[in-house]
Amino acid sequence: MRRRTPPPPAPLPQRHGVDPVRVRLPFDGTWSTVREHLVARLTGAGPGTVEAMFDAGLFVGADGRAVAPDAPYRPGMFVWFHRELPAETPVPFPLELVHRDEHIVVADKPHFLATTPRGSHVAQTALARLRDELGIPALTAAHRLDRLTAGLVLFTVRPEERGAYQTLFRDRRVRKEYEAVAPYDPALVLPRTVRSRIVKERGVQAARETEGAPNAVTRVELAEHRGGLGRYRLLPETGQTHQLRVHLNALGVPILGDPLYPEVTGPVPPGDFRRPLQLLARELEFTDPVTGARHAFTSRRTLRAWSCPADWDAARRP
Repeated sequence: MRRRTPPPPAPLPQRHGVDPVRVRLPFDGTWSTVREHLVARLTGAGPGTVEAMFDAGLFVGADGRAVAPDAPYRPGMFVWFHRELPAETPVPFPLELVHRDEHIVVADKPHFLATTPRGSHVAQTALARLRDELGIPALTAAHRLDRLTAGLVLFTVRPEERGAYQTLFRDRRVRKEYEAVAPYDPALVLPRTVRSRIVKERGVQAARETEGAPNAVTRVELAEHRGGLGRYRLLPETGQTHQLRVHLNALGVPILGDPLYPEVTGPVPPGDFRRPLQLLARELEFTDPVTGARHAFTSRRTLRAWSCPADWDAARRP
């Protein structure tokens, strides 16, 4: 078995908080040049794009020098380049800093801002913004929040410590508390602990509950209610995709502003930020695995459907 060689450090700096793309040339293949392989591999770049990038010297090797268009193919060689960033509508809400030390950063993420680059959301993500604003290129996310969910996210400063913080979430040693606004049902008996099996299939937007051993557990409490709405306190023990949204929907009280539950609606036009999902990651508590300090963080955000119901109603889409 061939031993995996760790990649050398990136010779290109980040751009707008986004890492350069790293490509490793396969050990088997019939390509004669690096250019020939990348033209075949990067088909999504568009006709002539790879050739133009070679001519401009935008592909570089581990030494930081531009790879020549006629450079021979070398199995296992690393090549870096910056991909063209997609056009993104800026998320016009502040990304607030809750805590920063030499080990971690805790941010209070707004609705509509993705946690990490993925798909069409690259520079308009919490990670890219924080790297750029704080000047910490090595910053990484210890966990993720859905793009539509607001609230607390933990980031790690030192790459060698990331695993220790990720393990906190994997081993369920982080106390997480969420808040949601949803319809009030006087017949719904709360508090209760919801247990079910949730599956999320690739290419399908909504997750679903199915038969089988439970893999998703949520404590659901009603904090208060008024005007036909309830403010719910959610304490997840697990972290399945869309878990809180699926569980409240299954209880008959889907979260306000949810475009997937109880039914998938049409896509919201870019720049329409009027009615965000009324779900907030309000509290994070854990013992720091590096320093041993006990941390307890609280979001300063509020859910508009509860704090300003008139504004929420006024923003209702036709």
